Amino acid sequence: MNLIDVRQVLTQILGFLLMLWILRKYAWGPLLAVLEARREKIAGEFDEAERRKAEADATRAKYEQELRNIETQARQRINEAVVEGQKVAAEIRTQAQADAVQRMKRADDDIEREREKAKELLKEQVVALSIRTAEKILRQKLDDPAQRKLASAFIDEVGTLR
Repeated sequence: MNLIDVRQVLTQILGFLLMLWILRKYAWGPLLAVLEARREKIAGEFDEAERRKAEADATRAKYEQELRNIETQARQRINEAVVEGQKVAAEIRTQAQADAVQRMKRADDDIEREREKAKELLKEQVVALSIRTAEKILRQKLDDPAQRKLASAFIDEVGTLR
């Protein structure tokens, strides 16, 4: 009783090897080529994704740098505006002080002129009073008490003019 038929086993081995050779030649090669092409495509897509990511990072860094530059320029312009405002304020302050000094000088000049006018007026009034008193003295021949009375009246009159 022979359980294994050698011819049949050899036929099956030969069929299996023939099928392996046919699969390898016509199916396995194209299948591996398709798998290799797919692997290369996926690797290419990963490389493209990395390239785009690097490009996006570079663009983001560029925009961030530009934003920092814009912020720096804005701060610089604000500082320039502040300096210009302070300069204008100082000019206005200087002009106002100059105007105030000029007004004070004019007021002092006006006061001095008015003082001189008042002195002249007082002088004229004193002269007029002196002349009137002298006229009164000359018209009357006075004794000593009368002259004292006239002089006292004259002094009182000058005192009321002040």
